[in-house]
Order: sequence, then C-alpha cells, then structure tokens
Amino acid sequence: MYGYYYGFDIYYLLLILPAFIISLIAQIKVKSTFSRYSALHTSNGMTGARAAEQVLASHGVYNVRIERVSGQLTDHYDPKANVIRLSDSVYDAATVAAVGVAAHEAGHAVQYAQKYTPIVIRNKLVPIVNFGSSFSWIALMLGLVMSFDILVYVGIGLFSFATLFQLVTLPVELNASKRAMQTIKDQYLLPDDSQVKGARQVLTAAAMTYVAAVVMSIAQLIRLIAIFSRGRRR
Repeated sequence: MYGYYYGFDIYYLLLILPAFIISLIAQIKVKSTFSRYSALHTSNGMTGARAAEQVLASHGVYNVRIERVSGQLTDHYDPKANVIRLSDSVYDAATVAAVGVAAHEAGHAVQYAQKYTPIVIRNKLVPIVNFGSSFSWIALMLGLVMSFDILVYVGIGLFSFATLFQLVTLPVELNASKRAMQTIKDQYLLPDDSQVKGARQVLTAAAMTYVAAVVMSIAQLIRLIAIFSRGRRR
C-alpha cells in the first residue's frame, strides 16, 4: 500500500500539477480576453442574439430558439430543448466578444442540425461517461485497498471513456468556432478586420480551455495507470 501512496505523490507532482497550472492559465486567459473584447462595441450595432440568428439562418436552421440566461460565460446550446441560451453579457450586448460567443453557440446548433459526426459520437459517449464518473473511482479505490486487480482494470477502463469524451469534445468545439468565424466573415457580422480578429481571439482563448481539459484528463489517466503499475511491482 505504501507503494501506491508514494506513486500518488510523485505522479501528482509530475502530471496533475502541471496540467492544473495549464488549466488555470487557460481559464484566466479566456476571462481576460472576454473582458477585453466586451469593452469593444460593434460598429454596426450587431448583438449576440442577432449574430446567433444570422449564423443559424446562413445554414438554413430556423427551428432553434434563442433565450437569455443569467450569469457570465454561461452561454450554451441545449440540444434537448433545442435552445441557444446566451448570458446577460452576450444576449443583447453589441460587443465583439458577444458576437463571437453567440456565433460559436449557434455553430453547435448547426452541428446538431447537420448531424456532425464528432458530436454524434460524443452524444453516444455521454451515458457511458456519466456511469463511469460515478463508479470508476469506487472501483479503483476498492481495487487498490483490496489488492484486487480486476477492479482496478475496470476503474481505469471506465475512466478512459472520460478521456475519450474530452478528446472527441475538442474537435466539436473547434468546428463550432470555425463555423462561427466563417459566418462572421461571409455575412459581415463584424464590419472591419480588427473586430473580426477580436472575435477570433475570444474563440481561440475559449478553445484553450478545452485543450487544457484534454491535457488534464490524459494526465489523470496516465497517473492512474502508473500508480497501479508501480504498486504491482512493489
């Protein structure tokens, strides 16, 4: 058991701590970038809600509602309700940040409407990931405490689906941003290059949080495998 504890310390420092720092930097970056471009108003009066409408219309999607939701950076697309929910700082805000974020969420609605393959795969993983998040750590702890290898294998296997989910989520998010930026340029939602560049920076900063999530998940998976392997050797 001592071997497991020692491994936890070492692998936490080598893997989890650096991944956590990357995640923290990404979160700070997205908040600071959003704040910066929330202060830059669109010269044509384009708001977040209107930008979302334009993205949907440009892809022939007309059955998605757009609603306001409280909070900041709480924007999301709800596929079950078929609703884009935009936060107070995005919904009727005529800012570059609002346009970028709203267009991104509309990009997700378009993905669902077009049955974009990575998002179909991600949806199929959801029930497995939900189950795994509840039982993976239980199986791992029982397996390690009882020195029952099969439970550890089950725990690591269940956790690996969470890593796969993060890996699939990354192209989904990048594609939503790509769709958003393409529509922003093609439909002239933002009238000048400096504002288009600002929207891209907002979405790039947001994308880094998903990259950080992938790094953290992979680090955790490697740590679990390393702890188990080290414990078996001891």
